[in-house]
Amino acid sequence: MFKKNMEIVVFLFPQLNFSAPKEEAYFKMLSPADLQVERKKETKSRVKEKEKKTRLSLLLTKSGSHENVNPDTKKTTKSACVTPEEALKWSDSFEELLNQKDGMETFTKFLKTEFSEENIEFWLACEDYKKTKSTSKLASKAKQIYAVYIESEAPKEINIDFSTKTTIKQNILNPTRSCFDSAQSKVYSLMKKDCYPRFLHSDIYLNLTKTKPPTGNMFRRRSRSCVFNDRGEAETEMAIWL
Repeated sequence: MFKKNMEIVVFLFPQLNFSAPKEEAYFKMLSPADLQVERKKETKSRVKEKEKKTRLSLLLTKSGSHENVNPDTKKTTKSACVTPEEALKWSDSFEELLNQKDGMETFTKFLKTEFSEENIEFWLACEDYKKTKSTSKLASKAKQIYAVYIESEAPKEINIDFSTKTTIKQNILNPTRSCFDSAQSKVYSLMKKDCYPRFLHSDIYLNLTKTKPPTGNMFRRRSRSCVFNDRGEAETEMAIWL
């Protein structure tokens, strides 16, 4: 009798497939309007999950003693405290710029205007990483750096070649203090050859030195336009920027 009644129900309501998963049967019972609402809820849920993952990756930079991953957490020095004489010394060399706290902070401010501050943040993270003595902390920091800067679609992914990324992924399984050296060297070279010259001609720097900008047209481009090939050489398409 029960079987016969079920057959009648299925005949009258064919959309009810009782052999299908409950969720599938539920969606089939909804009207088009209700179905659209449910789909929107599902999409929002996925977006929230993605945002949660991103926040988690960013929080990794604040755990442990890994203070240098994100320079934003450090107190910045007001540019008014920098004298023109001090700022002029930064033009002596890129190394001189990074050796000065005010120079580092001003350069970071400049990179933010070009949306490429992840370069200096990664370099600082590597400097901090190489000073780590504890083996357990070394492994933890290696995972943090990889999650924030190296992994595909990482919150602050740096622009390095696939071969270097693959090598780092293998190295962090048994991390040493040198497992990020290759990537750090490439990012340093990129900042020195590509970002530093533009920094010296930027309004941020010229306002500190009280000097006038050079005459003539300057071409501007973001540091991310430089791409490293598998040989570790920086390649740029200069023609499109002239």
